[in-house]
Amino acid sequence: MTSRAQSKRVRMLPEERRAEIVQTAARIALEEGLELVTLRRVADTLGVRPGLISHYFPVADALVSEAFTFATTKERESLLPSDEEGLSSLDRLARFLVRLADEDYLDLSRLWLNARHLSRFKDTLRQAVSTQESVTRTAFVTLVADGVRAGEFTTDDALRTALHILITVDGLGSYANADASQEGLDIRDAAIETAETRLGLAPGMLRALARSADPAAATPR
Repeated sequence: MTSRAQSKRVRMLPEERRAEIVQTAARIALEEGLELVTLRRVADTLGVRPGLISHYFPVADALVSEAFTFATTKERESLLPSDEEGLSSLDRLARFLVRLADEDYLDLSRLWLNARHLSRFKDTLRQAVSTQESVTRTAFVTLVADGVRAGEFTTDDALRTALHILITVDGLGSYANADASQEGLDIRDAAIETAETRLGLAPGMLRALARSADPAAATPR
């Protein structure tokens, strides 16, 4: 008599299962777009029944919003990591902008572009986008203001300058689905150059600082 191994689904605590669902949805959103985040698609990816997903997320839009929030929170934590809080504002700014300028964050730029478009039609997602924009803006404005107080940056209006830089970052995100080179010009350093101009820094200074910390990360790809 031949015995056949039975596949067993690992039982998880409710909070663990919910976290797994959100992380899976975030991965789908990053790789394929928020439109593909459906209860059935997440269930198929996890190898479970759609009813399990709907138990935690009766409304698909709630899962879409949480997937976006999870991905963008992870983005912010990787761009402004807590273990770099002891560095100078100048060093942190250099690392933040150089990381954003290079290709590792293209999927996240596409996610932001995707979310801003869909948020026109989804109230829950619009609230999530607004919240994440506010949290990121507050963190960045604080970074610039700290640098001004420390004498590392020169500007008469830290808030206005920080917002100008972030607007440039957001503008670059609109090219996430296009070639980095537009009409023969490489636009990836636009936010870096904007920051150097508005903060009284020498041209090329931010990439040079980032390169000194991590040569590979500071080289445009």
